[in-house]
Parts: sequence; C-alpha cells; structure tokens
Amino acid sequence: MGAIEDIYDDLEADVSEERFREAVQQKVEQMEGLADEETAAMIIAHEIADNEVETISDIEPAMDEVKFLAKVLSVGELRTFERDGEDEDGRVINVEVADETETVRLAFWDQQAAAIDDGGLSQGDVLRIKGRPKDGYNGLEVSVDEAEPDDEVEIDIDLGDDSAIDALTLGQSDVTVRGLVLGTEELRTFDRDDGSEGKVANLTIGDETGRIRVTLWDDRAARAEELDAGTAVEVVDGYVRERDGSLELHVGDRGAVDEIDENVAFEPDATPIDAAELDTTIDIAGVVRSTDPKRTFDRDDGSEGQVRNVRIQDDTGDIRVALWGEKADLDVGPGDEVFAADVEIQDGWQDDLEASAGWGSTVVVLEDATIDAGSPPAETGADPEPADAVSDGGDSAGLDAFADGDGPETTERASDSGGQTTATEFTGTVVQTGDPVVLDNGTETMKVETNSHLQLGEEVTARGTVDGERLDADEIL
Repeated sequence: MGAIEDIYDDLEADVSEERFREAVQQKVEQMEGLADEETAAMIIAHEIADNEVETISDIEPAMDEVKFLAKVLSVGELRTFERDGEDEDGRVINVEVADETETVRLAFWDQQAAAIDDGGLSQGDVLRIKGRPKDGYNGLEVSVDEAEPDDEVEIDIDLGDDSAIDALTLGQSDVTVRGLVLGTEELRTFDRDDGSEGKVANLTIGDETGRIRVTLWDDRAARAEELDAGTAVEVVDGYVRERDGSLELHVGDRGAVDEIDENVAFEPDATPIDAAELDTTIDIAGVVRSTDPKRTFDRDDGSEGQVRNVRIQDDTGDIRVALWGEKADLDVGPGDEVFAADVEIQDGWQDDLEASAGWGSTVVVLEDATIDAGSPPAETGADPEPADAVSDGGDSAGLDAFADGDGPETTERASDSGGQTTATEFTGTVVQTGDPVVLDNGTETMKVETNSHLQLGEEVTARGTVDGERLDADEIL
C-alpha cells in the first residue's frame, strides 16, 4: 500500500477514503508545493484527530473547532441584521440537529443561510459539519464553517413530532408548539445590570403528550395576564432552556403566544396520592374534598403573604395541599376536579405528608377531567391542630394543617317521625367557637349546638339533627 493508504488506515475517524484523499489534494494546493502528498496526508490526519468528536455530547464550548455528524431536526427562518460599518445586512438561519446522544443548534451565515432558505436543507438530512462551538444565549451552539450532506451515514434517531411538548429538547430554538393554558402567574419586574427594568411572567401549557412552563420576557410578559386557564394557544418562535433540572420554553421579542380556535386535549399524568414520598416534587390530581379560609401572615421582610389549604383525594387516598401567594385566590371549592403540578411533598401535621404549591407550581381546575376520583377514604378522627400554625418564612407547607374530615357535603340521612328535624352531618372548619359553634365548608356555614370543646381552625364533622338553622350535634368527629 502507498503512504496515503497507510496513514488513512491508521486514522480512527468517520471519514471516507475518498474524502480523505480530496482533503489531501486541497492541502497540497494550499501549501503551494511546500508539502508533498504524504506530508499533507499526515497534516490532514492530525487535524481530523484533533477536531473530530464521536458524538454531539462530546462537544465543549472551549474547543476551537469541531467536526461531527448529525441529523437535521428542524430548519428555522432566515433572519437579517445590520452589521456595524457595513452597508449589506447580515443573514443567519438556525438549524436544530441531533445524534443519538444530544441536540445542538447550528448557525449558518450569509451565503450558506441564503442557500438553506432556498430549500437547500430538509428535515432528516445527515450532515458532516465543521464549525466553531460556543456557549450561546440558548445553550451550546456551533457556528458552521462547512456542512456537507452525507447520504452514506445512518443516524438512528426518531424525528418525532417537534410540535409536541414531549418532543422539545434543550437548546431548541424557533419552536412552535400548541397547548392548553393550565395556569398563569402575575407579571414581575426586576432591575438589570444596565439600570433598565425587565419584565417576566410565567404560564403553563399542556397537550396530550405532557406540559411545560413558559417564561415570557419584557414586552411579551403582559400576555400571561391576558390569558385564562383553558385557552388554547400557539407558542411561536420560542426557545428551550433548563431551570432546576426541568425544561422551560422561553418567549422573547421575536416570539408570541397567540390564541387559536382549536381543541387541544390535555390529560394529566399524575402520581397516585398514596405514592407521594417526603422531599419529592410530583404532580397530583383529584377531587377537592374540603377547603379552608384564606389566611394572611407577615413575612420576616415585612411583606404580607397568604395561604389557603385544600384537601384533594384520588382513588388511592387524600392529601392536604397548601396554596401559596396568588394561588390562594384560586376559585376552587368542594367537588372541583383539579390538577396540581410540581408540588413539593413535605412534613405536615401529625406526621402526615402535605403538598406545597408555591411559586414554581401550577394548579388548575379541570373542566373535562379524566381523573378517576374514586370513593372517599374511610372516616378517621384526628386530634385538632392549633390554628395559629403560621410560620414567618413564606412559601412552605405546614400552615394551618387541620385534622381529617369526611368531606364537604351536607348529607341528609333520615327524617324523624314529626318531619320537623332531619338527621344530618356537616363537615367544615370552625370559624366561631362558643354558643353556637359555626362551621364553614367553603360554600356555606352551619350553626352547631355542641358541648365539645373546639378550636378555631379545626376541621370537624358534626352529626345530629337540624332544627331550623341549627344542627344539634350528637357526635363531633
């Protein structure tokens, strides 16, 4: 064999011998006779060995140059921009590519971008790429110097449906996805390092495949306050980033969130309540059994916080959920079917687990729920908890955790022989002690005659007979 064949055989890189020989000839011509073919082959082999990576996951932003293979997932739109001191506008197209290990965004510039805009690249094409990696605003990206199609190489990845939420991957840009608004949060302002004021707001959307938190920046932030839960929307030109280990879809000045006249299905994928474990973050879904009044408290920084506890049950059990901040104002009552996403499971009253729905959580009332709520758990009694269990810290579970009740319904059990009184049970929170005790179940109140010593904030069930507007309790649970 000749010298070039020997050098090629020793080269451990995914490049054909034909392409290797072409690169050698180009190097010879480039060096204008200063190197023969063997020397040029050694130079090319060294360059390939230094720059070619096996997978996208091997690419590091600190590398000067990389060469790799990848399959095209999506092709963005051509964008133009002004260059300083130049009359001609610059052009760029972003392309999402992937291999079996990861996804990365490619930036094609000027003539390359124009060629792609003319149809020079399609989803599913396999490219042999040479470019310069960097840590971009949306994560790792590669500025492309050269890219050639390679029909001989197979990259075994499923292109899937890039418009579905579960198909989104870190680093994607120019994303368009449709979903149902599950919940929104109020707009917040912050100061940037340059002294300007920034704006940000969040909403959560879901489709048949999953859900994702959407972060809206600056001029787009007000959009979150204009949308109601249950609205079908299309997020246009978003980009995917990571926060606390979860993917988020961000929308900046180029993006939008538009209402659409289309049915978008969402079916919650929730963890059974009896499978909840301490110090985990999970999604739960079920029927609201009871609700407590909203309470306010003072934080250490002097601001006022608010919280409201509700009890949610599914067919495996029930759990108390603390709704913090603006979530305490959610219009939810007994019998509503709800989905609570990203709630933190914490220690509660009497070693029971509780779910805390704070800033990063989403709580939505489901209009057409697909949840099997099941039957209420067997009745249990519990010792009352002190009503003033308010911490100064803010958003954490454990505030005003009340004892178990039997459910919010007032149930007619039987009529007495005279027809003037009715045997009844009523479950609610003690909002007045003394004579009479007053219970509130979130939708109505009941005056209760009882000799039992009750505390404000207790959740109890009173059983007895109703005469007029009062329930004469034979039993307090």
